[in-house]
Amino acid sequence: MTNERATVGVGMVGHAFMGRAHSQAWRSVGPFFDPPLTPVMAALAGRSAERTAAAARELGWASVETDWKELLRRDDVQLIDICTPGDSHAEIAVAALDAGKHVLCEKPLANTVEEAAAMVAAAERARERGIRSMVGFNYRRVPAIALAREMVAAGRLGTLRHVRAQYLQDWLADPGAPLVWRLQKDRAGSGALGDIGAHIIDVAQHVTGQRLTGVSGLTETFVKERPLVGGDGTGEVTVDDAAVFLARTDGGALATFEATRFAAGRKNALRIELNGSAGSLAFDLEALNELWFHDHTEDAATAGFRRILVTEPEHPYAGAWWPPGHLLGYEHTFTHQLADLLAAIAAGTDPAPSFADGLQVQRVLAAVERSAAGNGAWTAVEDG
Repeated sequence: MTNERATVGVGMVGHAFMGRAHSQAWRSVGPFFDPPLTPVMAALAGRSAERTAAAARELGWASVETDWKELLRRDDVQLIDICTPGDSHAEIAVAALDAGKHVLCEKPLANTVEEAAAMVAAAERARERGIRSMVGFNYRRVPAIALAREMVAAGRLGTLRHVRAQYLQDWLADPGAPLVWRLQKDRAGSGALGDIGAHIIDVAQHVTGQRLTGVSGLTETFVKERPLVGGDGTGEVTVDDAAVFLARTDGGALATFEATRFAAGRKNALRIELNGSAGSLAFDLEALNELWFHDHTEDAATAGFRRILVTEPEHPYAGAWWPPGHLLGYEHTFTHQLADLLAAIAAGTDPAPSFADGLQVQRVLAAVERSAAGNGAWTAVEDG
């Protein structure tokens, strides 16, 4: 009689940027978090047999498929990890869930509210058979952001009054940058709004425990045409380069959001600041091990923002890694995500964020787009 731990075979679709990040996480989650299910990197799916085989060798996948549908027919695959552009999320996720496979899907959940709603319906059908699904908003798993959520839930900020969220990048500031798929609406759904704006919407709602109920937004495409990838000539940019919007939460807070890929000098600055009646919190991803906290109940003569280095064993996720003060990075968030997903599947509970959470973010994105089309008119977020 053996006490061998149960395994879960993983089939991943896509092997570019997100595929590499997810592969690293699948390799590291077992040694560091000892999850109740042992993941087996069974198969990698991609359109090019040659490129996919090379990626599988490099990233640690045991076999290759050139049609993702083959993953659904394999008995050694119980979980599908979707790392493709948003235009294929709904088709893959719905088929996988209906085939009895657990699903992890990268954000944003889909390119449209309608697609996201179909994915939620499939997740609900699958849930009745014990099949789990999760959308990959990895920044929830930054230890400092997880600690911020705990502090807000514990009342350390009192009544929340302001939320300020930004995601600032500059990788498109050069007008000579090529017309990649992220700049094409049929592939990406939207530009900075859906790509990075989705992250700050989710982080803000997650940390505050409140949802956005209405928005007033503007979007802009600064460079209308860009050089074609690997070819002569130019093509039209069909998504936004930047988005800004105001919002209200269902808890009564005022919120501002900004997402841009034209903030020269800012590489990956996801920032959030919360102000409440009893204190404030501030975070910047470019210093992701730090959380800044101001306790407004302290004596004004000595009160002020203080830095919390979020690397102590008591902090979320940090204790699984290195001694205090030994910093974590971007890649660790994906490992934390998988640790939580595997624990939920083993326990028969619903992992978070759910597809329903992803749909709610999609509804906020759609409301911002409608508002921007109406010159910033106040627009309610549809209630699911």
